Formats: sequence, C-alpha cells, structure tokens
Amino acid sequence: MNRLKIIQWISCVAYLSLSLSCATEKDYLVTIDTKFGKMYAVLYDETPRHKENFIDLASSGRYDSTEFHRIIDDFMIQGGDVFTREGLPKEEWYTLPAEFDPSLIHERGSIAAARQGDNLNPERESSGCQFYIVEGRVYEEQELTTDMRKLQMAFSKYIQLDSNMGLREKYSKLYQNQEFDSLNALMLSKKAMMEQFFNLNLGKDIRENQVRAYTSIGGTPHLDDTYTVFGKVIKGLDVMEAIAQLEKGPNDKPVTPVYIKVNVELVAKKKISEDYGYQYPEE
Repeated sequence: MNRLKIIQWISCVAYLSLSLSCATEKDYLVTIDTKFGKMYAVLYDETPRHKENFIDLASSGRYDSTEFHRIIDDFMIQGGDVFTREGLPKEEWYTLPAEFDPSLIHERGSIAAARQGDNLNPERESSGCQFYIVEGRVYEEQELTTDMRKLQMAFSKYIQLDSNMGLREKYSKLYQNQEFDSLNALMLSKKAMMEQFFNLNLGKDIRENQVRAYTSIGGTPHLDDTYTVFGKVIKGLDVMEAIAQLEKGPNDKPVTPVYIKVNVELVAKKKISEDYGYQYPEE
C-alpha cells in the first residue's frame, strides 16, 4: 500500500470512528409527567452540579408527587419542592453554587433553579430541589436594549414639568388601568427625547444571543446571569402553557394541585435530535 492510500485509509477510519462515537454518545432525556401531558427536556453539561443533582433526585423518585406549586402566566411555572414534601428540617435544605454561563439564558422553555433573594442569598446559590420552567413573552429590540429602570426615573422627572401635564395624565391613566405594555411603549417612544433633555445614555449592553431569542421565541431576560439556567424543555411546551393559565389562589398556587412524576433515561444524542428536533452544540 503506497503512502497516499495509507493516508486515505487512516482518514477514512478516523472519520468512521468519529461518526460512530457521535451516533452512540448518550445523554439524559428528562420526562416530566403531569395530568396535562408530558414535557421532555435535556440538561446542560455547562452546569454539571445542577445536572447531576437533578438526575439524582429524579432517578431516586424524590421528585415524584411534588407539585407545580407556583404559577405566573406569561412568566413561569415553579415546582419540585422535594424538601417540603419530605418534611426535612430547614437545616437540611442544601443549596448549590451558582453556575452562570453567557450562552444559557431564560428563553422560553428554559429550566432554571429557584433560589432565595439577593438580600438573604448574595452568592445567588440555587435551591437544592426547586426549579422553574420559563414561559415569558416576546420583546421588541428597543425594550431589550434600554435600561428600563433609568428610563422610568427620567420619565417620572420629565412628566412633573408643567408643560408636560398632558403626558403625565396619559401615563397616570395607563398606570391606573394596569396597561403596562402600553405604558412601556409610551416611555420608549420618548427615549431619545429623554436622553437629549437630561443628557443621559439610557441604553444597556445585551448579548446577541439574548436579542435573537427574546425578539423571536420570548422569555424573561431580566433573570439572566442571576439565576442558574441548567436545562431546556424540547417538547411539550403546550403543557407548560396550560399549567400557567390555571386559576390561582394565595401565593400564586394553583387551586387544583398539579402533581408531577419525573423520569430520566440515557438515550443516544442522535435519537434525541431526531425525535425532538434538539440540536446539540458543536464540541
């Protein structure tokens, strides 16, 4: 065999080995079963502590018979309170260190870890069991690239001027009617004027992947880089939407309980991609 044929043979073997490896490489497929149907999800390798913890809880059956106990339409559904269901004392409620990654954002269908607020939890450590699934909404690009808190402050000052009484009355009417989308649109329409009048920059930095996701499929961008995103629902988002629209009682809890059963199974990545349309990032 001459040198050229040897090189070609080695290249062919290497390619076949790589193809076989990709075809047989496996990942955990998560199934969250509810009375409204099933949601299927994958967990991210970029958040190894959260992935391992979720798999451990699910494979041991500890998530079974927990509930989606908090629902907010156009925002998220939250569940998996293992520690309360098991009656564990609070000193045994462990947390996980935050695992933030700029590529993992709160787009629609993302799975993220619940946690206590920054005042009690400055390190932003995650709950050892509770998670939420993002519903969110679609945003206009201008809203995403504007510091809405600064805009609100500037707008509040601006409408106090006697010459802006009409604008102040319009703002008050929208606020009283809780027409917050229209209220935001009103403020954004005056953004350039605010910047010029107060000599301010009301923009904010935002990554390309955030703009792309939130202007198309939607999500909850204000939670990015503060709560750990560790997975994604790849089929069954209609189930999430059905749960989010349920009638609620105190503390945003569904009037009728929504119990869950969680299963994890090792499945070939190729099959997950073929069956659920999920594309794994190139390594």
